[in-house]
This record gives sequence, C-alpha cells and structure tokens, in this order.
Amino acid sequence: MEYRALGESGLTVSAIGMGCWPMAGVGWTGIDDNASLAALEAAMDGGITLIDTAYMYGRSGESERLVGRAIAGRRDQIVLATKCGLYWDGTTLLHNSSRKRVLEQVEESLRRLNTDYIDLYQVHAPDENTPFEETAATLAELKEQGKIRAIGVSNYDVAQMREFASHAPLHSDQPPYNLLKRDIEAEILPYCRDNNIAVISYWPLYKGLLTGKYGRGHRFPEGDNRNEDVRFQGKELERTLDMLDRLKPIADEYGKSIAQLVIHWTARQPGITSVLCGATRPAQVEQNIEAVGWELSEDHRAQVDGIVAGMGE
Repeated sequence: MEYRALGESGLTVSAIGMGCWPMAGVGWTGIDDNASLAALEAAMDGGITLIDTAYMYGRSGESERLVGRAIAGRRDQIVLATKCGLYWDGTTLLHNSSRKRVLEQVEESLRRLNTDYIDLYQVHAPDENTPFEETAATLAELKEQGKIRAIGVSNYDVAQMREFASHAPLHSDQPPYNLLKRDIEAEILPYCRDNNIAVISYWPLYKGLLTGKYGRGHRFPEGDNRNEDVRFQGKELERTLDMLDRLKPIADEYGKSIAQLVIHWTARQPGITSVLCGATRPAQVEQNIEAVGWELSEDHRAQVDGIVAGMGE
C-alpha cells in the first residue's frame, strides 16, 4: 500500500480508501452484514488506513454501526472519516449543516462508531440555507475540543471551498471522479493542489460499471438504483464498454483486471490523495488493494490517457 499526506492536517492516509456506502444497503441489493464486516477486516489487514462512512449511509446509521463494530480493538490503526449535514426523514434526504444539527450529528456518529474522536469530519454537501461561516465555525470548535482531528467538505465547488476555508481550516475535499466524470480537472483539482487540500475521490468505478463485469443488456435486481441510471443503458453503456474493451489488453499486460487499471489511473492523477473504493466482500477489497504498488510504463500511460481522453464529460 502507498500512503500520502492528508493536506496540512498532519494525518497520513492510504492511497486506496475503504468506501462504506454500499454496505449501508440503501440502493444496493444482496448486502450481508457479516460479509461487510469481513470486508472491513480485509481492508485493515491489507494496509488500508482510510475508512470513510457517513451519518446518512443507511436509513438510520447502519454503515457507521458496522464500521464501529469492525474497528473495535483496531481504532489506532485507521484514519476514521465520516460526514455530517445530510440525514434521512423517512425516504427523503434532507440538507442541514446548521450548528445545532451538526452538534447533534457528531454525537450520534461518535456513539455509532464507538469512539471518542473522528479523524476526518466532512460536510457531506453544501447547504445553501445555512451560512458557510456557521458550519465552518462549528467544525473548528469541534476540532478545538478534540472531537475531530481534521476538517473536510464533500461535493463543494471552488467558490464554496474558498468561502468555507475563510472561516476554518480546510484539509480535504471529497468529489466524484472517474473515467466518465472528469469535471474536477478543470478547477477543483488545481485549486486543491495550489492550496494543499487533499482530494479524496469517490466513485472510481462508477457504481461498478467500470469493472467491465456488466455486459450489454445486464439488469440488476429490483430495488437496485443502477437500473435507472442512464450510464447503464443504451448508447451510454455501449460507449463505455467499447472503451473498456480497448483498456483490457493493457491491463492484461500487467496481469491486472480492468478495474485495477481504472483505479490505478485515478490514483495517479495529479492532486488525488486517496481513492475511495466501495466493497461489501473481502475479495473485492483484496482486488482494490492490488490497484496500487506498481507503475504503468510511459507508453502505456500515454495509451490509457488517449483512450480516456475521449470519455470525459
């Protein structure tokens, strides 16, 4: 495993992080708690130190509770990241990053995670109904109290990060980023590089689409939200599968899967600190870990970049 500094926080994280959204069971099917716990165990055994969850992963904190069970006795081995500002009201997802709500959520997260501090506490998404100054000041206060060690945001644009950072330290940003969604390369990545803000990217395999295991005409079980995603349908799917067919010979030359090549490419982009890879089974984690610790040749890197160049938004 490779390790990188988390901005100016003083923390170090693994280049591959464990994304814990799928194990929450919302929008996914076939989730088993015992398998998820085994996956978290495999991540820690394999050198993954960044474990990322959120208050709203699950209708009532299922993901945080699972993580809390998994890290018992191993708390000092990991950088524990969670998020605030989003929560479920039945099946409705609400934004609320007010001081009152953040202070309530952090206490609930601490209980679920069975810990007395959170390494990286992130605002899950911008809340336009709450002044950024209020949210930032609340997180700065939590940091001063020792309840959190570093402050991050997720799904913020540059103007929002700049405003937030004018009121509190900002150590990381968590945006979506993959071969199909590259818009952060225009402004967000350069801004974060220039200001030493770590970038923890999510969706490197775009819900499994970039693994290459879902062929033409594939349908997911009822209740899986990928059935409604246009990326998994029609011309969009055909275009992606054609790209993966072109990447496969390169992956084969290194004895890697398409998924490992895709994660490797993502982790090597300038400004990316860690890539969150979701998993619900140990075998998936072990495959993710093998995406780093090796290098593409310059020729192959140029080939991959050329193939990818035609897929950005």
